[in-house]
Amino acid sequence: MPKPDIHPEWYPEAKVYCNGEVVMTVGSTQPELHVDVWSGNHPFYTGTQKIIDTEGRVERFMRKYGMLDGAENTASSDGTKK
Repeated sequence: MPKPDIHPEWYPEAKVYCNGEVVMTVGSTQPELHVDVWSGNHPFYTGTQKIIDTEGRVERFMRKYGMLDGAENTASSDGTKK
């Protein structure tokens, strides 16, 4: 038996909102959950993939592991592209 008065209230029909729409109901300790990403719009589940290149990190990774052609996207020592 759980101890009395120490557990949060359980909401078996908590609504999950994404972009202002109810997308599913789940059990939770909060009556409403507001999320930015859920399985209906996550790239893994939808099959779409978008790589966000922040400060050239994807390009640097690709160059480091030889995934880019040597002729294109070469950079000088000061970080500017030739």
